[in-house]
Amino acid sequence: MSTATLAAFIEPDRPKNLLIRFITVGGAYVDVTGPGKHSDKNRWDCRGCGESSDRPAADFLCFIRPDANNHAAACRAIPLR
Repeated sequence: MSTATLAAFIEPDRPKNLLIRFITVGGAYVDVTGPGKHSDKNRWDCRGCGESSDRPAADFLCFIRPDANNHAAACRAIPLR
């Protein structure tokens, strides 16, 4: 029986405003993008399942970093590209 490894997936291009990138259980990526630490304009997006941050009024990095990391730890979606 063959098992997929993370090495089988190619990391997608990094957006220019990428702050943090997490890898999911399934090998996809969760990107945290935005202006940075002191902004409420940051967001996270999963490149596997399409889920994203849903608190636009509270998207300071200190709030969304744990949310993005928790999503990556649980998401089993695999990259489709």
